[in-house]
Amino acid sequence: MAGLYIHIPFCKQACSYCNFHFSTRLETMDALVDAIIAEMNMRSDYLSGPQLDSVYFGGGTPSLLSRHQLDRIWRAIECHFDLSDKVEITLEANPDDLHSEKLVMLADTAVNRLSIGVQSFRERDLVFMHRAHNAVQAKSCLTAAIHKGFDNLSIDLIYGIPGLTDDDWEENLRIMAEFPINHLSCYALTVEPRTLLAHQIKTHQVESTSDEHSANQFKLLMEYARDRGWLHYEISNFAKPGFIAVHNGNYWKQEEYLGLGPSAHSYNGVSRSWNVANNAQYVRSIGENVLPLSQEKLEVEQVYNEYIMTGLRTIWGCSLEHLASLGDSFSIYFQQEVKQFVDRKWVFNKEGIFTLTDEGKLFADHISSELFMVESP
Repeated sequence: MAGLYIHIPFCKQACSYCNFHFSTRLETMDALVDAIIAEMNMRSDYLSGPQLDSVYFGGGTPSLLSRHQLDRIWRAIECHFDLSDKVEITLEANPDDLHSEKLVMLADTAVNRLSIGVQSFRERDLVFMHRAHNAVQAKSCLTAAIHKGFDNLSIDLIYGIPGLTDDDWEENLRIMAEFPINHLSCYALTVEPRTLLAHQIKTHQVESTSDEHSANQFKLLMEYARDRGWLHYEISNFAKPGFIAVHNGNYWKQEEYLGLGPSAHSYNGVSRSWNVANNAQYVRSIGENVLPLSQEKLEVEQVYNEYIMTGLRTIWGCSLEHLASLGDSFSIYFQQEVKQFVDRKWVFNKEGIFTLTDEGKLFADHISSELFMVESP
């Protein structure tokens, strides 16, 4: 199976921590939608799989799309792709966009899953992060979405925010549990270059949260999810049984996906490509019938490294059988290098499937980098 990702690079305002590609010039949205549809026409044969089992509108803020814009993109998708009977169609949304009129519109489209950027239920956190919504909207949008018939909801929450105590973080999780939410994505607040947050910390306007504090809130999150039977299927993602996100799962299991729009990435098993992260340049290039992308053919060592990076973050782990399919030397190398982490109890080996322990999840990036192969064995 394969996935389709559509990047809608527009936001009402810039959040203090965000370094994703977006623009606040909403008047150019129609031209961008035209270009996305044109790119779809040009790249509809990119995927080898017979069907799409996931369509994901990400951003940016896809909930800014009008009914006309969303319908135009969807008609193009139906024209160019075969959709599975159970295709997951996710639209990322901000709480302030999910008013009654917008939800009525979305409920009348093919969208069957909402991923809502709540980030926090605390007013102080939302102001600090320069979010466009407030704490009242963070709750009311969930009630409204459920009332309009959306029964597959995911929300994002952020921990490690300056001033967010452990009690505050547990209160955020408690409020989340008041709603019939099936999926939860949680991220530590990170300081990305060229963001307002990075500037605030550099100029001592804000004191950053310690790694220890963020790690402790991550541990609380894991305990909370485990106690309630949620599946911790990827380091940042949790789901009730039966609600693992198809889009997320496809990414972490290295299934094929096509990404459309500025800065969107694509993967077909043998190469990766990525579009230019500039709206005007993207639109201009597509208008000239030229794909504005860069491409990289993956060497077998890169395939190995990416499998380690993605697989080890998930409940599916890294399989010696799969590594051997790349060449016996890769499984041998992996077993040699991973032993130190198995001995530390950061990695668990069950019948040749290697997964991270709770402690190991705190060091996932370090473990993966130590297992990477720089040169052929």
